Amino acid sequence: MTSRNASDTSEPLSAADLLLPAGAETETRPIWLARPENGGGAGGLEGLAGSQRAWLKETGWTAASGKCALLPGRRGTIAGAVLGLGRTEPPDPLIAGRLPRLLPPGDWHFETRPDDPFLASLAWLLGAYRFSRYKRNDGAKARRLRLPDGVDRDALLATAESIWLGRDLINTPANDMGPGALEAAARSLAEAEGAEMRVVTGEALLDENFPLIHAVGRASDRAPRLIDMRWQSGRRRGRGRAHRLTLVGKGICFDTGGLDIKPSQAMALMKKDMGGAASALALGAMIMRAGLDVALRILIPAADNAISGNAFRPGDVLASRKGLSVEIGNTDAEGRLVLADALALADEEAPDTLVSFATLTGAARVALGPDLPPVYTEDDRIAEALQSRGIAIGDPVWRLPLWPPYDRLLESEIADVNHISGGPFAGSITAALFLRRFVEKAGRYIHFDIYGWVPNARPGRPKGGEPQAARLMFELVRDRLLAKRRT
Repeated sequence: MTSRNASDTSEPLSAADLLLPAGAETETRPIWLARPENGGGAGGLEGLAGSQRAWLKETGWTAASGKCALLPGRRGTIAGAVLGLGRTEPPDPLIAGRLPRLLPPGDWHFETRPDDPFLASLAWLLGAYRFSRYKRNDGAKARRLRLPDGVDRDALLATAESIWLGRDLINTPANDMGPGALEAAARSLAEAEGAEMRVVTGEALLDENFPLIHAVGRASDRAPRLIDMRWQSGRRRGRGRAHRLTLVGKGICFDTGGLDIKPSQAMALMKKDMGGAASALALGAMIMRAGLDVALRILIPAADNAISGNAFRPGDVLASRKGLSVEIGNTDAEGRLVLADALALADEEAPDTLVSFATLTGAARVALGPDLPPVYTEDDRIAEALQSRGIAIGDPVWRLPLWPPYDRLLESEIADVNHISGGPFAGSITAALFLRRFVEKAGRYIHFDIYGWVPNARPGRPKGGEPQAARLMFELVRDRLLAKRRT
């Protein structure tokens, strides 16, 4: 991918456009990173001219987190910038993501070496993301960064482009991101990375025993489908079996709530209900582009939860791929139904690690808010690693328990299981418990109940779609799950 000139706005900027080309002999402006000092000043401003220090003092600038100041140069020019890191230790890992929205167009470099140069550079790219598909002329101009020494440009772009992909999928409105368009996006990724893909669509779902996916999507004029992608690194060369990793992402392209129809306010953001699929594809893209030594499978049950004469109803009892009969307590809890069939298929292969991503419950947001998705797993070490690493890289999660006594809340008088609990309590936990019933053979199961959306912009996280937990799981797979196989 080539970079364009910073002033070129003829097409949307790519992540590569935000980095200076390798070896470019271009003058760049410095960025200092400063921390508050007990005496009221700011530490880390070595190299500033006395006049620039005086300017900061006169303008009342402090090194509060995310507070940025431009530094004057000669003849009215801008000589550089200062970004405050705040008193929090460690500072916000994506704080540098504020800079592309605050600095004027041009070329920049970190004069102060960040604590984590890769993460600071990634924050720059993530913070510069814009969704401009529907704007005739976005007017965006590049703020390009010269990478700090030692930062792997290819790895950086692979991560940023994967997250941008996930964001684009979520941000695209449902009229242009139906089940067929989601399939096309997955197919484009598969073709680019040398993966194989198979899709089961419409009535063929019944023939191949995916009754829950069919039931949820049959009311829409856009046929439901199960997207099944497989990939394995070409670097094995006769070595032992690769770690088998299967990702399942909820792909409800629009959720009306079905016959239990949502109020308009709750329906307004339902284009993001395929955020789980976006996270799975973003994670898969990172894995494939990094060439990790895994046997990767991605399953996406894609459907609209629509309303028509053949929509599934509250009180229906539906068959599932696993053979369990499922009583429908509320048609607005459709995500766990499509996931159940996909998880059952995944589990049949007994993968080493099975991961599901889903914008599943409002209860998760009530408990933890939009920024902190709950994670469910029975593997204590993995849970601890996810929680600590997520905070460190700005992709946080928080563990909630798979609490066995709450299984009773899913009991049905007429079927093997009701797919929702009978009361207002523990909605995210009971949803995770329902999903776990369809996983028996996998070595470990990890479930993320994500929000998939940033309601208020934060450093490195513009308002809009966000494939939460994708970066976190990539690091877990790369640094922990595969490390065990190398030792």
